[in-house]
Amino acid sequence: MKLTKYTHACVRLEKQGNVLVIDPGTFSEAGEALAGAQAVLITHQHDDHIDRAAVLAALRRDEDLEVHAPQAVVNALLDAAGQDAGEGAGSLAGRIHAAAPESTLDVAGFRVQTYGGQHALIHPQIPVVANIGYLVDGNVFHPGDSFVVPDSMEVKTLLVPIHAPWSKVGEVVDFVISVRAPQAFPVHDALLNELGRGIVEGHVTRIGAKYGTRYRRLAPGESVEV
Repeated sequence: MKLTKYTHACVRLEKQGNVLVIDPGTFSEAGEALAGAQAVLITHQHDDHIDRAAVLAALRRDEDLEVHAPQAVVNALLDAAGQDAGEGAGSLAGRIHAAAPESTLDVAGFRVQTYGGQHALIHPQIPVVANIGYLVDGNVFHPGDSFVVPDSMEVKTLLVPIHAPWSKVGEVVDFVISVRAPQAFPVHDALLNELGRGIVEGHVTRIGAKYGTRYRRLAPGESVEV
């Protein structure tokens, strides 16, 4: 499977001509990531994880493209499109599906297991929204904005939210230790400068290695086989 990282939280997965995109947000090169995709997974409703205009444009451009996301994201996309959720399967509404935790999806030739249910707490006065983590082909796990640990399958490739308004360095390290994937790559890193990134990644690399996880930085647009 080919994994391509885009700026911040977006990744593109490709195998045997199939393309799956996760979290094409406004901080990312969403249009580029979505080109030729058959399916899109959205972890939650925040703009840095979904560029609604780009996703709707891709849905209108390709009648075979489907989106799976929490219900709030489904509602927002349908509202933005001016569509009614009761329209037929050939409409946009028929291709935008609500994702629930602890379920299995077959999308674009990929088997996807869902985990979690809610976004990590930012502040008691900021409402907690739904968040779904996606484990693709028992290999790549994108947790969205959460440190939920898959409890039914081993993760081979972990995408680590390396920095966020809702996390601290110790929690990032503990997440990597808890999942214990053989390899890990960063997501959710657009708010870091190089000095800050070096501090966080140094801890993740050093301590993660003690528990069997090899951490590697990917630049936006860089691809790796996983």
